Amino acid sequence: MNKVFLSGNLTRDPEVRYTQSGKAYARMGIAINRRYKEKESVDFFNLVAWEKTAEFCGRYLTKGSRVLVEGRLQTSSYENKDGVKVNAVDVIIDNIEFAGSKRQDDGGGYNKPASDDGYQSRREPAPPKKDDDWGGEPIDPDDTPF
Repeated sequence: MNKVFLSGNLTRDPEVRYTQSGKAYARMGIAINRRYKEKESVDFFNLVAWEKTAEFCGRYLTKGSRVLVEGRLQTSSYENKDGVKVNAVDVIIDNIEFAGSKRQDDGGGYNKPASDDGYQSRREPAPPKKDDDWGGEPIDPDDTPF
């Protein structure tokens, strides 16, 4: 079984590109804090997302975003500019979720659309919600199909 779960902060903005056949893919990095015998260190991993997940990452995530990632490991090798063979390990993302933001103390990460392109700055904190605030119109129980 090849399955990984990671929680950390993005080290760079997702870079979305397209293959010749038109499939979207995004590359980004993640930093994960690790404790070992009362010492702290940071591990860095490369992430790759495909298609709708890649477009989601490019649209909503930025450097510093705290995320939860579910995926699998994939190895590859290539020759660099100097002709040296390099082995690489990437995490291919199956699922990615917001986990708040490193820059926000409240752990929230929601931002409502405001500009004409449908998005606003990701740095503005979301307004506090009440427990009974569902964000829409009240639902009449007689209108539900079950």
